[in-house]
Amino acid sequence: MNLTPQSPFSSKASQLLSWGHWFTFANIGLVLLISSSYLFADKAPSSALGGFYMLITWLSHTSFITFCAFVLTVFPLSLVFPYPRHIRGMAALLATFGISVLSLDAFIYFQLGYHLNLQSGPEIISLLWSKFSGSPIIACILVISFVVIVLVFELLAGNRAWRHLAELKSYKFPKYASAILVSCFAASHSIHIWADANAYFDITKQDNVLPLSYPTTAKTLLARHDLLDIKQYEQAHDISLAQTQNLFTLSKPVPSCDVPNDKSVSIVVFEHVNALDVFVNQQQLTPIRQLLQPTNHSDALFNLVYGLPAFYKNTVLEHSTPAWSSLQPLLNVVGFDRFHNIENDSAPINIISGNALESDKKIEGTIIAFSLAPQSSDAIHTGMLYSKGFDVSETLIFKQLQDITYTLVASHLNCTELASHTMLGRDLKHVSSVEGVNYTQGVLVAFKKDRITLVSQDGSYKNLSGTEGFTIEQKLDIPFLINSIKVLKKFSPEQNPH
Repeated sequence: MNLTPQSPFSSKASQLLSWGHWFTFANIGLVLLISSSYLFADKAPSSALGGFYMLITWLSHTSFITFCAFVLTVFPLSLVFPYPRHIRGMAALLATFGISVLSLDAFIYFQLGYHLNLQSGPEIISLLWSKFSGSPIIACILVISFVVIVLVFELLAGNRAWRHLAELKSYKFPKYASAILVSCFAASHSIHIWADANAYFDITKQDNVLPLSYPTTAKTLLARHDLLDIKQYEQAHDISLAQTQNLFTLSKPVPSCDVPNDKSVSIVVFEHVNALDVFVNQQQLTPIRQLLQPTNHSDALFNLVYGLPAFYKNTVLEHSTPAWSSLQPLLNVVGFDRFHNIENDSAPINIISGNALESDKKIEGTIIAFSLAPQSSDAIHTGMLYSKGFDVSETLIFKQLQDITYTLVASHLNCTELASHTMLGRDLKHVSSVEGVNYTQGVLVAFKKDRITLVSQDGSYKNLSGTEGFTIEQKLDIPFLINSIKVLKKFSPEQNPH
């Protein structure tokens, strides 16, 4: 093969290489536009430095990935097969495919909280099927239109760059743009090294936001040069709860609340699904998906009665009456021996065992029903919740038992301040947060959208898809877990010093 400077082959390859850089620049702009959706999928950084890091990481990382895609696909084709018309067509098809995959990944991340991977295939297919089955014609039109628009953009960008190649070569701004992107790339990794070493979680919590993102960490870089205090680093990143004292303390006195007299609620708890099904048919209850509860029945009932994770169980049970029902009796528990002293027939919220339910007695007001999880070696179980007169936000994936109690006090009884001061849950009617935390049998349970992370006391962990149950191969999200622990320890002495 003749590759001398005078050969036509070499000239075409050189022109295609120059064209490829401009084609890549055009795609960097498109990729930046699409990848900006990742920045809105999670909570925005709370600090100016975190926001600056997010911006420069987005600019540099997406540009770098786009450039790598060009180097690995279009560049080799230009050398092996230097025919401009064919290369432009193949490059447009490859770019359209890449942009389509990126868009799908952005959609999946926005909906489920994790990126495309083989393990999450069933959940992704289920999500896409639910979107398509709702309005199949509209969905197909939107998808096909998007792909066609991207393909047209790629063809126009490729042809325009080729026809005006001589003119484009005279422009100087690519040099400045390249310098800015390289500077952003270096700055983002340097800032991440500092943030990781100093446990600055407003930055490190962004590690999993962008696809194919593996920022340089302080541990890998500084430890290599013996510049890292391992003990201090591990202490800052410790997610163990084994040594914490799970005492329950309130930072402020329990606020009072005027409760309406016509707000009766009955929560019926069954031990077996068969009995629940009969009750649901009798009362004509509406199903609510994805009730997340501990498989340990004692922990589950504690969540429901006290509105707290079982992290506080040993201490709180000594006080017997839930803090939110201490000033005025708001709770009546029937049919559970361990809560026999929490009885008040006039209380607006009634938790009733299915075994103690009187078949001939009609239940008035709002009804909520569910069955306890079947015995299992797993720490948690997802099942169904049924209700009448109890609606929840459609944006939420998982609902916990403590969320039910919190919602009833905050929204149903209009005692928001009382709920927030005494319980650890979410208002299922008004909250938009897709994150939650629990603790059962020594296992920390933290979820974000569809991803559930389970961390045992020995430090072992696994990420699961809550709706499908398969394992998600994803590294441990330390900043998210540390924030979850802070939420869990809201009522611990270190959070509420006297």
